[in-house]
Amino acid sequence: MYTEEKFLDFLIKAKKATYASQGDNASVTPLLEGSRQLEFQEGHFLYRDVYFGMSYFAGQEVVYYQGNPIWSMCYSGGVDKEFEIEFVKEVYSFLRKAMRNVSADNPFRGPKEFVEGDYIYRDSNKGELGKFVGKETISFANEVVYSLHYSGGFIK
Repeated sequence: MYTEEKFLDFLIKAKKATYASQGDNASVTPLLEGSRQLEFQEGHFLYRDVYFGMSYFAGQEVVYYQGNPIWSMCYSGGVDKEFEIEFVKEVYSFLRKAMRNVSADNPFRGPKEFVEGDYIYRDSNKGELGKFVGKETISFANEVVYSLHYSGGFIK
């Protein structure tokens, strides 16, 4: 069996090792047509993140222990307006930097706040690992350009 501490350590490693560090390049052959699928495995734990879309996207993260799903988070969001693709890529590059700062005290997406130049990432949530809801935003030059909602918890 696993402890919540071991689960949390694994979840943070998995989040940092997949989209946060590699972006779409972390994708393995997806099980669902038209999706991207990111995976990280260590010991008896497997992390799988499957999502559809780019500018606006929806997805689900699932953590398995010994082949059984034990935790999940669903999310959807993206850039709030029609922007040039280069700006969208810049926003998502900044998002990945913020997500590399995920920590045990805020293990869902990124830190409570992360600032670089004109970009500000903010995450607010309620609950704990077992059951939670949250929202993250990215502002550029004091204008919100990206938002995402998420929810999840342990599967019973």
